[in-house]
Amino acid sequence: MTDSTPSLRTPELDSYLSDRLETAVTGIEVLNDGLNLVAAVSTDEGRYVLRRPNKLRHTELFNDLLREYRLLERLRPTAIPAPSPVLFCDDESLLGDAFFLTTYLDGETVPLGTDLPERFRTPGARRRVAHHLVDVLAAIHSLDPEPFETVCGRTTPREQVTHATARLDAAASVTGRNLPRLRRVGQWLRRNAPAGPETALVHGDYRPGNVLFAGNDRPELTGVLDWETAMFGDPRTELGYLLLRWRDDGDPALPLDDLNATYPDDALREVQVANERGLAPFTAAPGSPDRGELIARYEDQTGLTYEADDRFYRAHAAFMLATVWEDLHRHRLETGAESDWPPHVDYMAMVAESIVEHDS
Repeated sequence: MTDSTPSLRTPELDSYLSDRLETAVTGIEVLNDGLNLVAAVSTDEGRYVLRRPNKLRHTELFNDLLREYRLLERLRPTAIPAPSPVLFCDDESLLGDAFFLTTYLDGETVPLGTDLPERFRTPGARRRVAHHLVDVLAAIHSLDPEPFETVCGRTTPREQVTHATARLDAAASVTGRNLPRLRRVGQWLRRNAPAGPETALVHGDYRPGNVLFAGNDRPELTGVLDWETAMFGDPRTELGYLLLRWRDDGDPALPLDDLNATYPDDALREVQVANERGLAPFTAAPGSPDRGELIARYEDQTGLTYEADDRFYRAHAAFMLATVWEDLHRHRLETGAESDWPPHVDYMAMVAESIVEHDS
C-alpha cells in the first residue's frame, strides 16, 4: 500500500459496506495497489472484491469507473466469466474516490514472465490453458454489440497508433527519450493499417495476467478481470496482443548488444529472460500449441480472417505495449519515484521492429 492510500479498515467504511451488503464485514485485505487499488472484502457470508481507481487511472487511456461498472452489468447475462457487479459507491469521503464491489472469483493469474502454477505444468494442462484463452477471447469478440454501445467508445488500429504516438510526444517532454525505433514502427503501422476493419467488443488488455485459472490438474478459466480498457475496436488487435506472448519453436532471440551497452546487467535481467524464454515462458513448453494452431482455432470460432495480417497485428501489439510502458515511466518520473521501465520499453521496441522487418 502506498503512503497516499488511506487506511481501508475504518468504522465508516465497515458501516457502509455492512449496511449495503446486509452482513458484517470481518476483514479487508489489499491485493494490489497499482493502476487500481484492489482489495478483498471478507464478510460473515463470503468475500467480495473492492476496486478503486488510483491517479493514473484518471486519464484518457481508461474508461472511468462508472463505465467499467456498467460494462460488468452488461456482461452478467452473457457466458463470459467475469466478476459480477455488486454495488457502486460515489461517496469519495470513504476511500478518497469512488469505488465498486464485485463478486470474488477463485483462481490465479499468470503474470508477465512467469510460469504456470506448478500443478498445471504438464503438456495436457498447458494445451488446456491455451485453448481456454483463445476460446474465451473468441467468445468476447462474438458477443452481441448492442448492449455495450452506450458504455464503450470506438477506435480503429490506425487511431490507436496515432493516439499512442501523441502520448509518446507527451512522455518525451518529461523523459527526454525520443525513441526513434518505436516511432519508425508507428509510421509503418499507420501506412499498413487495414482499411475498414471488423468491429467487436474487445477487452483491451486480454492476457494471462488478466485472467484467473482454477482447478487441480485440469485448469479452468474462471474469470476475466480488469475491463477498464474495453472498447469497440478491431478484434484482431487483441488476438495479436495475446499471440505476442506466444513463443514458437524456432523463434529467434534478439541480439541485445545495444541494450547491453546502455544498461547495467542487473537492469536487464528480466529482459534477458524474456528474450530467451518469451513473455509467457509456458507457451514454449511441451504441450502448448503454436501460434498457427491458436489462430486456426480463433478463426473457426469467430469466422474472422487473421493469419494473413499476423505481422501487422503482433507489431501493433508490441508498439502499443511499449508506449504504455513509456507512459508508466513518465508517470514515475513525474511523481519522483525511481523507474526501471526504460530497458523494457527499448526491448519491446526491438521486438516490434523485428516483427516488421523480419517476419513473413
